[in-house]
Amino acid sequence: MRLVIFERDKSGRLREIENVKAVARLRNYLTEDQKLSDEGIRVFVQTLLSFQEVTRHHNLTDIKCVATATIRQADNQKEILKAAEEKTDFAVRVLSEYEEAYYGYLAVVNSTSIKDGITIDIGGGSTEITLFRGRELKEYHSFPFGALSLKKLFVKNSIPTQGELKKLHQFLEDQLLSLPWLKGQKLPIIGIGGSARNLIQTEQALKGYPLAGVHQYDIGFQDIEMVQSYLTSLSFQDLQRVEGLSKDRADIIIPAIEVFRTLCELTGSSRFILSRKGLRDGVFFEELTKDFGISKFPNVIEESLHDLAVDFEIDLAYVFQVTKIAGMLYKLIEREGYADFASENFQDLKRSAFVYNLGQYIDSESSSQHTFYLLANRSIDGLFPRERLKIALIASYKSKASFKQYVEPFDSWYSKEEQQNMRLLGAILKISYSLNATRRNIVKDIKLERDKRGLSLTVGCDQDWGPEEYQVEKQKKHLEKLLKTNIDIIFTKN
Repeated sequence: MRLVIFERDKSGRLREIENVKAVARLRNYLTEDQKLSDEGIRVFVQTLLSFQEVTRHHNLTDIKCVATATIRQADNQKEILKAAEEKTDFAVRVLSEYEEAYYGYLAVVNSTSIKDGITIDIGGGSTEITLFRGRELKEYHSFPFGALSLKKLFVKNSIPTQGELKKLHQFLEDQLLSLPWLKGQKLPIIGIGGSARNLIQTEQALKGYPLAGVHQYDIGFQDIEMVQSYLTSLSFQDLQRVEGLSKDRADIIIPAIEVFRTLCELTGSSRFILSRKGLRDGVFFEELTKDFGISKFPNVIEESLHDLAVDFEIDLAYVFQVTKIAGMLYKLIEREGYADFASENFQDLKRSAFVYNLGQYIDSESSSQHTFYLLANRSIDGLFPRERLKIALIASYKSKASFKQYVEPFDSWYSKEEQQNMRLLGAILKISYSLNATRRNIVKDIKLERDKRGLSLTVGCDQDWGPEEYQVEKQKKHLEKLLKTNIDIIFTKN
């Protein structure tokens, strides 16, 4: 059970500011005749009372309390809800199977750039699976088993034997095959919830992954098998000490991973992606978007970059002008044959322009270092880690030396050509920001032509350009080195 407190920030976004977890495991108190025992009801109410102390301390009035599989499946549900209502401040809403699946799907499409995929959320007593295409929900199903119930059904001790895993695999295969829309889809699997997060965190720890954050981190089928093989080889005492694995999930993580493994195998999926946003976020996305008459953000990446701009007090009018100059310069350089950009480079340039030198919010003297660290280690909804790191490298570009320093731990992630392109995009941004050094938006037109000396860049301005000329003369050397030619910059009255 979790209490999560969200705060509406300057951008209007709901930001998580507090997250309190209590290990209740109500599934263990569900009797054979499908009733939550008196002890189970006591644990449920006592946990809510513990949360109540926090909500009262913060004077919270807008509280949404939702319950899932165990309460949904309990025959004495009315008794449970009545006890909660009489003894606590909370009115508990029991989610239907559809609602539980829908909120998970809604969280994924509003926090990732994935257009087609399959979501899976393993709880204690149920497992929700959805299929979406074009960001629209097409199919859903809720299985009446979760990590806890699978552990009770198939695993006698703390660590499953190979025989127990084989029986569990057969059971899961039979259950998943009952969904005719699932087999052979070959779509990415998006994992939601604690079990998926622990799988990813364990894989990251085993590989020594150098960045912070797990959102949209993806692994392959072989990585899942590797983690499962490693965990099953340990004693339970060692399992509880595995980095990245929560101690309270040590006894249920292996059955949960078997669910992920079987689903990937059955669908033929080569990618398992983690969504850090899940059911509770789906509930709040519904709340956040209802005022606009929509359920999904039109563009997740733009929404996330806009949030960054608000958080770090970026002047949007200034950014739009620089982005315009950078776009013009990019196209002129390409037209003159000095660069052969890949199709996605222009998109990278625009995104990087939006957050260029963002680190000056912390300290202008070491802006580049702060920009790189903030962007590389902060989740940006819609961007995969490799894409996010690329934006960090371009937006923090200062010199060839600093770029090499930042990219060195990730050298294998990008080809030499990709790294050269990132440096060139970074140099274009440096020139573009120099051309608006005083934030007066004085540049109205730029032209680029070849001449005997190399390239001639003519900049048309409607006001005095002295400060801009000084800055651009300082910064043009980076672009000259990358284009391997001399650049003369001529300012004229527009």
